[in-house]
Amino acid sequence: MISIDAHAHVFHRGLTLAGERRYAPDYDAPLDRYLAQLDSSGLTHGVLVQPSFLGTDNCYLLNCIRAAPSRLRGIAVVDPTIGIEELQRLDRGGVVGIRLNLVGRPLPDLTESHWTRLLANVADLGWQVELQRRAADLPDLVTQLLDHDVTVVIDHFALPDPTYGIADPGFAAVLRLGTSARVWVKLSAPYRNGPLGRAFARQAYPLLRDAFDVDRLMWGSDWPHTQFETTQDYAANLGFLDELIPDPAERARVLAAPRGLFRF
Repeated sequence: MISIDAHAHVFHRGLTLAGERRYAPDYDAPLDRYLAQLDSSGLTHGVLVQPSFLGTDNCYLLNCIRAAPSRLRGIAVVDPTIGIEELQRLDRGGVVGIRLNLVGRPLPDLTESHWTRLLANVADLGWQVELQRRAADLPDLVTQLLDHDVTVVIDHFALPDPTYGIADPGFAAVLRLGTSARVWVKLSAPYRNGPLGRAFARQAYPLLRDAFDVDRLMWGSDWPHTQFETTQDYAANLGFLDELIPDPAERARVLAAPRGLFRF
């Protein structure tokens, strides 16, 4: 049965870094090591997400997908002024969406002409928009994106305020987005939700399951756990999924759920 790791990053120190970045790794996370993680974990497929510190140069991402095209897909980072020809080239290379990592950044004005063109092209390609932002801002952003007829994937349990966890009003508003069939949530990187991230995840999962149904949730390893490398590893995060979803049939559904979304 298909089983998908929906969120991982690959890179090496020889790549050109983006001029604007919050972080730069001092180690390599190459494709062969990632594929070895999939193999040792018994997972069939993986989704490579362009790291923010590499900016909009998706060449390494495409090269990695080309090395295992039946097994890998990609989520690119693009300049909002990108043209349809370049988007089509990414599509032919196995890219199935774009990522908006808006943590610590100004919110974009999605009514501007370059954004409306981009989102129209994303919708026409049948791509997704992967969104990383604190929960308080997600409902408005997601609603705007849905107005452009795109599918939205929310990263990392929706990143509520760690002080409040499931009591964060933003998280409650994210749960209400489950009424749309075009919104998904990633069960990934609970450690990005503060030191009590796993406790939050245990509380959040049944709420997310009830709001979105099992078939609009997905799991991601977040390998190589950038900025948390010293405390996290692949096997432990996959093991936590077993703890989070103890029923094997339900867990298998989550691991297979995004097969069509990623075109596997």
